[in-house]
Amino acid sequence: MEAEESGEIEDEEVFEAVSAGKIIENYPEDEPYPSCLIYGKTSKKRPLHVVCAHSDDDKLAIIVTAYQPNPERWIDFSRRKK
Repeated sequence: MEAEESGEIEDEEVFEAVSAGKIIENYPEDEPYPSCLIYGKTSKKRPLHVVCAHSDDDKLAIIVTAYQPNPERWIDFSRRKK
């Protein structure tokens, strides 16, 4: 669990957001594995951003961080405001 301004993010919430989410940004140059930013909602409609690193060769998915996006910085939580 991680402390957040908007409340703790439970492991189950991260799973729900990733399972029902979509990739909104890719970071193919990240090391040691490429990563991506996923936007998804929990079963209670809480919006979350989850950064995941992945290795197809090793069949790994690693949760780097999860946070509730600030609506002042995102359009529909999926596009950065300019």
